[in-house]
Amino acid sequence: MTTDKPQYNQKNKTRINNAIRAKELRVIGAKGENLGVITLQQALDEAEKANLDLIEISPNANPPVAKIIDFGQYRYETKQKASEVKANSHVTETKNVQVKIGTGEHDQQLKAKKASEWLNEGHRVKVDLFLSGRYKYMEEGFLKERLERFLKIIPADYKLADEIKKSPKGYSATLERVGKSVKAPKIIKEGAVTQTNVTDVDIKEPALETVKKSKKKSLDELLDSGMV
Repeated sequence: MTTDKPQYNQKNKTRINNAIRAKELRVIGAKGENLGVITLQQALDEAEKANLDLIEISPNANPPVAKIIDFGQYRYETKQKASEVKANSHVTETKNVQVKIGTGEHDQQLKAKKASEWLNEGHRVKVDLFLSGRYKYMEEGFLKERLERFLKIIPADYKLADEIKKSPKGYSATLERVGKSVKAPKIIKEGAVTQTNVTDVDIKEPALETVKKSKKKSLDELLDSGMV
């Protein structure tokens, strides 16, 4: 074994070549074959023949397990596995979107798009219809219908984790993704329901195929007529 070979990986405490302390090792060969339990010197000789390194990959096993592999390749493979584990360890959060009765169409579209992105990332989205002043005393069916309108424009596949209900802020609904995430927001046909983290938007889920049209006059009509 040449002296310029790496002996110890300081970052993850991996013992390499002559830094290995165990007298016997279970060794995996350069081609992935099982060389069985052999002495440290025999393992070092095998690594030398292959012009590769002897790396202790399972120091707590009995006996420890070592692998004959190029140190650079081993480090690359270790980083790749760590990246895969990190990518698969997604933490689900509940994102919040708040909308108001007077939120404009453009702002609703932006909020719906953001909600869609969160849903496609696997998060839950809680949508709040914020009510202030006289809006708090409007008819319940009318207010729920306004929230449902927003939910319908969310470009993602979702379902209602919590039905629309009264909340401290007004009315709210919680959405969660249906199926796997997509690379970009999916455009939903009219009548389909999606959910996103956005403010001032309506929600709908696939289970709700249709929503009863409100028989109430629109808020603008009520305000103009002086009824509100």
